[in-house]
Amino acid sequence: MWGGGKLGSSVGWFLRVLGPGGRNTKAARPLISSAVYVKNQLSWMLQIKPGVFNEYRTMFKSYRTTFSCLNRIKSFRYPWARLYSTSQTTVDSGEVKTFLALAHKWWDEQGVYAPLHSMNDLRVPFIRDNLLKTIPNHQPGKPLFGMKILDVGCGGGLLTEPLGRLGASVIGIDPVDENIKTAQCHKSFDPVLDKRIEYRVCSLEEIVEETAETFDAVVASEVVEHVIDLETFLQCCCQVLKPSGSLFITTINKTQLSYALGIVFSEQIAGIVPKGTHTWEKFVSPETLESILESNGLSVQTVVGMLYNPFSGYWHWSENTSLNYAAHAVKSGVQEHPMSAEFAFKGETEELQANACTNPAVHEELRK
Repeated sequence: MWGGGKLGSSVGWFLRVLGPGGRNTKAARPLISSAVYVKNQLSWMLQIKPGVFNEYRTMFKSYRTTFSCLNRIKSFRYPWARLYSTSQTTVDSGEVKTFLALAHKWWDEQGVYAPLHSMNDLRVPFIRDNLLKTIPNHQPGKPLFGMKILDVGCGGGLLTEPLGRLGASVIGIDPVDENIKTAQCHKSFDPVLDKRIEYRVCSLEEIVEETAETFDAVVASEVVEHVIDLETFLQCCCQVLKPSGSLFITTINKTQLSYALGIVFSEQIAGIVPKGTHTWEKFVSPETLESILESNGLSVQTVVGMLYNPFSGYWHWSENTSLNYAAHAVKSGVQEHPMSAEFAFKGETEELQANACTNPAVHEELRK
């Protein structure tokens, strides 16, 4: 697989060139000590035989590039390799039970989901306005026409429907079967939405392969604080996005204030949301979120705070992100495809053999 005997014999010859001490007879010798020892051997040999310096430098460079190639092969992942199987999930079964009990209350604007109904006043324009920056010409009344959006954790469709009314084709997914039944029932009353919106009972990981680079935008609103593996979830969000596609997230910061107001006050005292809806340990800071997104090829464009007034029932934007916040990130428009490992290794091996053949003086001189 690695070139077999040719590479092995070449490395063996290289070690013999270094002299008897070039072989590391102590298996536990630290790597840095070996490196220093080899460096000393090279210095001694080049002082005695300065005539082969240029040829030796060329040869050593070839070996260095060969071992660099081996490192790349070790970390190489074929683009068609399966990253996540359907047996792996970011869905928390405990969270599913919580939302299953509330599935029939999604469209009660005065009930437990009242804050999410009110949040649409902020998050719908936030998504619309940022997407319009990428559309040179849009239709009046249907500004998002032609765009394909994935609403992850759509629940009863509270955000899915407004996006559909803006003209987008939206797929809403949720692991809770009763949530999807509620969403489908509600959209059926509007024939226009019935054509623009599709709902599926599934997790993001289950559709990541069939929908790779499919969507112009992915929305995960009030979702990331409920998953059990945030990094995997965000990686999947990136995979289903087209190059230059947008990811929209609204969530809760992980601060002492968010614990005091988001859990103690909202759940245990005021009852704004049911007890057990949130787990503070799952909250994520904007810095952590940005770090994970950027490591997956997304550039964060905007992070802005959101504040909810429990007395008026309205949300408003804020520079303070210590409680709720919204983030917009864009996937890189140029996707780099790593070259085949076999091709890379073949090229390095051919270069090594060419240097050995074209520098016979190296072999003759080193035998003296």
